[in-house]
Amino acid sequence: MLPHLRDRALTRVRFPNGVEDQRFYEKRAPSHTPDWVETAPIEMGRAGVLDFIVCDDRPTLIWLAQLAALELHPSLSLASAPERPTVVAFDLDPGPPANIAECARVAIILRGLFTELGLESFPKTSGSKGLQVYVPLNTPGATYQQTKSYSRAVAQALERSEPELVVSKQDKKLREGKVLVDWSQNDYSKTTVAAYSLRCRPRPWVSTPLSWEEVEALDADEDPEAVRFEAADTLARVDEHGDLFAPVLELRQELPETEAGS
Repeated sequence: MLPHLRDRALTRVRFPNGVEDQRFYEKRAPSHTPDWVETAPIEMGRAGVLDFIVCDDRPTLIWLAQLAALELHPSLSLASAPERPTVVAFDLDPGPPANIAECARVAIILRGLFTELGLESFPKTSGSKGLQVYVPLNTPGATYQQTKSYSRAVAQALERSEPELVVSKQDKKLREGKVLVDWSQNDYSKTTVAAYSLRCRPRPWVSTPLSWEEVEALDADEDPEAVRFEAADTLARVDEHGDLFAPVLELRQELPETEAGS
């Protein structure tokens, strides 16, 4: 997990009295944060400058676990360059009776779109109901204005081409049996669940990187359980396959200069 948290402002979801009790989201570093924990001041609009935790090492990760910070949600940009996103992220969220199998279908369509543009993309489970697709950028010229407008245009285009499968608006009344392509995470003020983070679910699933072959199999077999992994499962997968999400941290790509992405 650490490479996917390093140098990123971190929102924590904490469960101090256990997962059956109330949770709370925490952005600001608590007053009892040890001196050896890295923090970063980030301008957050009306909230002013907040000191965020930056989890750069194993001791900090252990300290966060001791705080019952079970879910870790990093920024899509580095704390050293908070206005420059390193990825474009699409969160695919199914509206019942649709499930993660329909998300796989949408993910494959997204992959095809970006492949035509000469861009690679990488899938992972959200650790909850859906999937996420990341398009790494890692280029200094990227801005949230660019990635947000581009991802919104992509979501709206998918909604037009697949109206029975895709919706691009958050309105729950529109989402029954469809997949929300949530583009809104591409925002300076938002954070997205980290690869390998636990999620608070009836079973403690992990946000787990997948191969595209697994996504294709999910689309074909429609077995949601095939891509639901708990902590021990995920560790075994890393031993077998390595970090399938590692290219997201290093691969340099640029969005095409289009009206949607400008």
